[in-house]
Amino acid sequence: MKRLAILLPLIATAALRVSALEPTADIHTNFSFTLPSAKREFPEPLPAGAQPGFKIRGTKGWAWTPEQYLAEIPFIAKYKMNFLMNCYLSMFDIEHYAKWNDPDANRWWEDLPPAKKAAYEKVVHSAQAHGLQFCFSMNPNLFSKRTVNEESSESIDLLFKHYAWMQSLGVKWFNLALDDATNGINAATQAKVCNEIFHRLRAKDPEAQMIFCPTYYWGDGTRPHQQAYLEELARGLDKAIYVFWTGDEVVGKVTRAAAEKFHSFVQHRIFLWDNYPVNDGHPTAHLGPVTDRDADVCEVVDGYVSNPLREQNEINRIPLATCADYAYNPRAYDAQRSIGQAILLQADKPSQREVLRDLVEVYPGMLLTPGGGKKKTAYNPVRAQMDSILALTQPRFAAQAYLDSLENLAARLQKEFPHRYDAEKKTLAADIAEVKKKFNAKYP
Repeated sequence: MKRLAILLPLIATAALRVSALEPTADIHTNFSFTLPSAKREFPEPLPAGAQPGFKIRGTKGWAWTPEQYLAEIPFIAKYKMNFLMNCYLSMFDIEHYAKWNDPDANRWWEDLPPAKKAAYEKVVHSAQAHGLQFCFSMNPNLFSKRTVNEESSESIDLLFKHYAWMQSLGVKWFNLALDDATNGINAATQAKVCNEIFHRLRAKDPEAQMIFCPTYYWGDGTRPHQQAYLEELARGLDKAIYVFWTGDEVVGKVTRAAAEKFHSFVQHRIFLWDNYPVNDGHPTAHLGPVTDRDADVCEVVDGYVSNPLREQNEINRIPLATCADYAYNPRAYDAQRSIGQAILLQADKPSQREVLRDLVEVYPGMLLTPGGGKKKTAYNPVRAQMDSILALTQPRFAAQAYLDSLENLAARLQKEFPHRYDAEKKTLAADIAEVKKKFNAKYP
């Protein structure tokens, strides 16, 4: 089977009856890469005497289960990451509510069930055994029937019991997230709540660290309502607390200029919450390398945390490896070199590496797909590709060839990895069913 990145332009060209296009060097418009012949040290080594670009480098879950965290901890630690944060959604009752945004799912005021606490204690201990700093996160005010506020000491007590539990396990890093809140958007009162929790933690352990995720956590801070909010937060929030920031947009580029402007308003040390390769639970995947992050943003930002795919945590290791590579040595980062090495880390047989390469080229990610940035984390390149082909003049041949190539890829993935990548196979199968439905609708 020809590589999909080569096959698709050829079949589309045949349908249009025009000559083949010359390849470009811009991976945003022509993403393809050659697998390297040999492994090299990974992440990319630093120059003698140099320190890692970001002091703190890691990832978080996305509504992950304890089993997912446990499965990924060894990989995270192996490639020089030193930080793992639980997703605050993991603390919701996602075991009994299919929709995490159900108002009854976030019952932060209740004790966690004993079995769930025991499972997360294993996660903490595993992270510690692998040399990772575990960071405990909660978001009490997101889709919740009750909110935490500085005027209710009872509400703070009920929230703090979870932080106290984690601190009793030796956890030193904590996060209070109030992102995407729809009520209680007051920087001064948010700061008081965060300060109270942080000061209680510091009273027990002077080394306790806190990261706050503000309601306005993206951009350079100059948009309507953002600047006043961030300046108020800067005045009220304890100066020892870090602040999360996702870059120039919620999802997109991360530039030093935006980081400096944001920092000038918030006046606190910054953690980059990198919204890549996250799919927010949508039926898609983003597998290409992280890109469009300035090499020197680490001079303004202290920490780096990648936001992952939800169910496909195993295939998430491929883009996550590129995030680890960037965070460790951003000045030497090369996206195409990194993605090739990331695939070599996942398989030893050439045929296995080739099918993973083809899978990555089919799901290059919203950062590398023209138009992908508009739909962000929900962008599905497989379904969008079929839409584009069907919009051509006389598209039947091209559409059939594309559908055949996807089915061939699914068969190869199953053959090469019969006991791995179950969630990824499910995603691909669902996309094949969808594009087949689109094809049959046009050609019944």
